Amino acid sequence: MPQISIIVEFETQGGREDEFIALMKDHARKTLAEERGCLRFEVVKVLDAKGAPAPNLILVTELYADQTALALHRDNPRMAGLRNAYAPMIATRRLTLGEVLADSRRDSGLMPDQLNASNDG
Repeated sequence: MPQISIIVEFETQGGREDEFIALMKDHARKTLAEERGCLRFEVVKVLDAKGAPAPNLILVTELYADQTALALHRDNPRMAGLRNAYAPMIATRRLTLGEVLADSRRDSGLMPDQLNASNDG
């Protein structure tokens, strides 16, 4: 089964960006801790072509192991409360959902979260 990618672009209401970012960072942390099928969850500040922060634009990128993992995420009991919490903070929300066609994971070596003293040397 292919991995599923979600990209959500949020435009925040003026003056609400920091509050929204804090909420989404907390959501990302909880999702990664609770949902084994969530492989990646990033909160990203959009930059313009010159590298300057684009006002009020935040991306959320998520990667799920498969459709089942995505369904579990959507059914997470926290989701309704999250949507209610961020609703007054955003002007627009645009969701893009897709299947991963090219897997960029490395086939050898350890990921940073796998490193520990037992695999030294």
